[in-house]
Amino acid sequence: MGTQPTKIAVLLGAILSVSAPLHAAEQTLHNAIEIDETITVIGRNESTPLNIAANVNVIDAAAIEMSGATTLTDVLRGQSGIQFSDSNSGAVFAMRGFSADQAANNTLILIDGRRLNNIDIAAPSINSIPLNQIERVEILSGSAGVLYGDQAVGGVINIITKAPNSTGGSVQVSAGSFDTYEGQGDVSVAINDKWRLYAAASYNQGDNYRDHNANQTASILGRLQYQDGGDRFFVETSYYDNERELAGALTKEQFDDNPRQANLFYPDDIQHEMTSAVRAGYQHQLNRQWLLSADLNYADTDVNSISWGNEGKITRSLLEFNPKAVATFSTENGDINLVAGADFSKGKADYDLAYITRNNTQRLLSAYVQADVPLTQSLSYVVGGRYSDVQDDLTDVVLYPEGDKLDNSASAFELGINYRPSKSQRFYLRADDNFRFAKVDEQAYTLPEVKGLNPQTGRSYEAGWDWTLSRQTLRISAYRLDLEDEIVYVWSPEGGANMNADASRRYGASADWDWQITTSTQVGLEYHYIDAKYTEGANDGKVLPWVAEHTGRGYLSVDFAQHWQLFAEGLYTGSRYEGGDNGNYNPKVESYLLANLALNYTRDAWLASLRVDNLFDEQYASAVYYGGYYSGTGRAVRLTASYRF
Repeated sequence: MGTQPTKIAVLLGAILSVSAPLHAAEQTLHNAIEIDETITVIGRNESTPLNIAANVNVIDAAAIEMSGATTLTDVLRGQSGIQFSDSNSGAVFAMRGFSADQAANNTLILIDGRRLNNIDIAAPSINSIPLNQIERVEILSGSAGVLYGDQAVGGVINIITKAPNSTGGSVQVSAGSFDTYEGQGDVSVAINDKWRLYAAASYNQGDNYRDHNANQTASILGRLQYQDGGDRFFVETSYYDNERELAGALTKEQFDDNPRQANLFYPDDIQHEMTSAVRAGYQHQLNRQWLLSADLNYADTDVNSISWGNEGKITRSLLEFNPKAVATFSTENGDINLVAGADFSKGKADYDLAYITRNNTQRLLSAYVQADVPLTQSLSYVVGGRYSDVQDDLTDVVLYPEGDKLDNSASAFELGINYRPSKSQRFYLRADDNFRFAKVDEQAYTLPEVKGLNPQTGRSYEAGWDWTLSRQTLRISAYRLDLEDEIVYVWSPEGGANMNADASRRYGASADWDWQITTSTQVGLEYHYIDAKYTEGANDGKVLPWVAEHTGRGYLSVDFAQHWQLFAEGLYTGSRYEGGDNGNYNPKVESYLLANLALNYTRDAWLASLRVDNLFDEQYASAVYYGGYYSGTGRAVRLTASYRF
């Protein structure tokens, strides 16, 4: 946004767009100086990033391809201050100062506006979405309690998948380090001028960096879509299957000696996740002002595992219904945009593990409204509110043998001001409430004297300035996030438990700069600062664990020949206390700097990419929990070739 794409980026954008012919590249370059672009505003309404009183970053398909990234984890790492953790079983992303074990519950992940987060504490399966299915990724940094409610605390990541409107497709194959092989394909068919069919599939297998950490992963998706004037309809079904060996945690001494080794005490640990999902949606343009829509989603997951040497099974399901109405009213100062809706969900989770026998059901009902109102042609405000009610039906052999019901509620309010003195500048101020309810497995794993956890609540304050020219963009923001009753897991020798922690606050600031030096050269830098501390209780003044105070990213993209492009990036993560060290008793885990390099070749509908991650083979810990170390991946090389037809 705000800079001209390089020549190869333009070609990639044309190649990747099934609906656009290749000669669109010339027109794209001509229009590149256009500053405003339309996004889906985290799945609720269409708008322009500079017209939203929030910090929004958009990563499009061309940027993904130029980076040479092969997974969504590679794409998101280091973007918008996202801090990364991985216990060698799947990545977790933290936004605005949350520890690795809480990040999955305080960062909301969406796919086309629907929740990918699970009803329990298990992290969403990010890599269930192959890159060949992704049109763009929208990242909103900061709370979105009004728009999305539960779990939208540190930020929201909305993954927009492709919805082609013509006949075409692509195939992609890749191979690389650690015996990694992958194949992806997608095809779209225009049945007639109203009906279209889209299908995609992927398969990945590899041994991965550590011993006993091999995976086999597959996914398939089919979508039927209809569009006739103001009416749109779609129905889709998908299946995801991921089997992965679990390498386990290492001691600090084992990690230093050989980070690739596995934990020898549990050599048979493994996890097999299978998810089936069905989704349908309808949209109707009632008149010039009103648009009505609704989504119905259902997902069912089975997880079979051997963990700590014991067999276990988890079954979970989630049913969601999300109706909404969007209205636009024209005034002399601009459009008044109104969105109102409701979110209904029912989730079930059954646990049959060596140490847990539990059956939980959670029902959630929410209603929300948000209005964006122009005061003048350059000044507007946004105001909104949400109310949510949740009910948990718990049956636990230990804590709730007879079953019990827990009821909680929470509300959120939002007020923001957006000022655009010119088309190239924007200032915004924003205050937004946030909350999250305890997950189904958190509620049944508390101290004996605690009957149910309180909702976690908070408020976020943010200010920002954007300066966008034809060849440069600069974004600066600062925020404060205050939380009460934060839901955390606390370990003790007598046994750990989930509890409502003492109050905490997070101060932060970020700066993001991109410069299109020439039509063939682009550079960018971003820096993020977080000061996250407890403000009450025994740990008053202590730093929140596994939150790096300093993170940053820099990149360089150069088109050095007609068909060749070089991409390089550096990712810095500062030192931080290990997960669970709330009292800051142990030394910090060391900082690290990763360098990634990609060489891309583009010719007509062909694309080839050679990417090297962790170029200098830096040894680092991708996660540390209570003294247990999980190794980050060493140098990895991947060669990818794709063809679009």
